[in-house]
Amino acid sequence: MHTFNEKRWKWYDFRQDDSEKVKELISKGPSCGEWLEKIKDRKANLLDLDTETRGEEYIWGSLIYQQDIEEKGEKNIFHFYISRDFLITVGFDFSILDVGATGVHKQMDQAENAVEGFFILLGKILSSYLLKIDAYEERLYDLLWEMKEQNNLELLEKIYENRHELLVWKNLVVPIVELKFIAEEAYGKGVQKQAEFHRVETRVERIRMLLREYQEAIDTMIKLEEVVSTHRGNEIFKTLTVMTILFTPVTAWGAVWGMNFKVMPELEWKFGYVFAGALIFATTAGLYYYLKKKGWIGDILRVKKKNKFFG
Repeated sequence: MHTFNEKRWKWYDFRQDDSEKVKELISKGPSCGEWLEKIKDRKANLLDLDTETRGEEYIWGSLIYQQDIEEKGEKNIFHFYISRDFLITVGFDFSILDVGATGVHKQMDQAENAVEGFFILLGKILSSYLLKIDAYEERLYDLLWEMKEQNNLELLEKIYENRHELLVWKNLVVPIVELKFIAEEAYGKGVQKQAEFHRVETRVERIRMLLREYQEAIDTMIKLEEVVSTHRGNEIFKTLTVMTILFTPVTAWGAVWGMNFKVMPELEWKFGYVFAGALIFATTAGLYYYLKKKGWIGDILRVKKKNKFFG
C-alpha cells in the first residue's frame, strides 16, 4: 500500500497471484466483490462503473495495455478498481514504462485523489505507446521508399503487416478513450479540470491523429500497389495477345503447308522454301506495322528502367 498527497488517498498495488490480499479489501467498495469475481482469469478488456450513491462513484474493470504484434495470446492485462479515496490495481507491470515505479509514485504524490492518480498511470502507458509509434513511423518511412525501389509480393506482405499493426494500436487505444468518457460520466465536469485528465486526453488525441495519418498512408500504398499490379497485369495480357497475333501468320501458313492433299504445286517448286519464308516474314511484318500504327503495342517493347513503379 502507498499513500499520497499527505495521506489523502491510497494505492493498493498487487501482483497477479495476490488474490488473498485483494480479498481483504473487497469491503472498501460496493462492487469490489463483483469486480474480484469477474477479473478471475480475465483475458479481455472490461469496463464498468457504479454510480448508485452520489459522491461515492466507482470505476472498475480490466485493461489490456500491451499486445504482441505477432502472437494473439501474448499480451499484458491489469485490473483496477477506482474511487476518489483509493485505487486498487492487480498485475500491472512497470517495466513497460519509460520511468520506474519510483518515478510514478513521485508524480502521484501531486495528485489530488485516486482518480487523478489513475490517470497518471494511463498517461504513462500512453507515453510508452508514443515511443513505440515513433519506431513504427521509421519502419513505415523505410517501407515507403522500398515500395519504389523493389515492388513485389514480399513488399505487399509487409504493407499488410503494417496495416495489421495499426489495427492492434487502435484496439489498445479504444478502451482508454472509453475510460475517459466513463470518468466524465462518474465524476462529472470536475474531472476535466484535473491536469492529468487533460494530459491523457491530449495524448489520446495525438495518438489517434498519428494512427489516422498512418492509416491514410498505408491505404494510399495499397491503392498504389493495386494500380501498379493492375497495370502490370494488363501489360502482361497485352503482351501475350500481341505475341499471339504476331505468330498467327506462322501458324496459318504452317497449317496450309502441313496439309496432306495429293495435289500441292508448291511442293515441286525449286524456291518454294524461300518463298514460304518470305511470305511468312512479310505477313508478320505487315501485321506488326499495322498494330504499331494503331498504337496497340504501346510501351510493352520499350526498355524498362529501375526505380519505376510501372517499369
